Amino acid sequence: MEKIAVYPGSFDPITNGHIDIINRGLRCFDKLVILVGYNPVKTFLFSVEERISMIKDLIGDNPRVEVDSYEGLIVDYVEKIGASVILRGLRALSDFEYEFQMALINRRLDRNIETVFLMTGSRWFYTNSSIIKEAASMGGTVRGLVPDSVFQKLKEKYPKLKNNG
Repeated sequence: MEKIAVYPGSFDPITNGHIDIINRGLRCFDKLVILVGYNPVKTFLFSVEERISMIKDLIGDNPRVEVDSYEGLIVDYVEKIGASVILRGLRALSDFEYEFQMALINRRLDRNIETVFLMTGSRWFYTNSSIIKEAASMGGTVRGLVPDSVFQKLKEKYPKLKNNG
């Protein structure tokens, strides 16, 4: 039976840390669904469609990876597609506390779905989308923290973003 994992996130924008988790997740699972989430509490730089497009451009034609979006409970989506695992990346202890709470509520909502955590590569330990957007908005370079194609999309949003880095 095929082991399918869902990797949910806002991916606003997708970072090299996310790519690291995707590549490592593919070593653990037969198929990975990258789920671009809606979060009514957050304000996004990129639309859901832009985020999906950026991810698809990076993933290419890999038949083991699918990109989708969903508005609702992750456990409902996971069950709907016949998956059994939610994949999450962890950076710091502060991530663990939040992710642990989410894993517990998801487990309460559906006991058949497991959450699997992967530690981010040490190279990306301090990288997250919010920090990247903040630095880029003030003109700081984020080259090397995001894929080149994503860097170009950030430059469109933040014209004073520096090229070096």
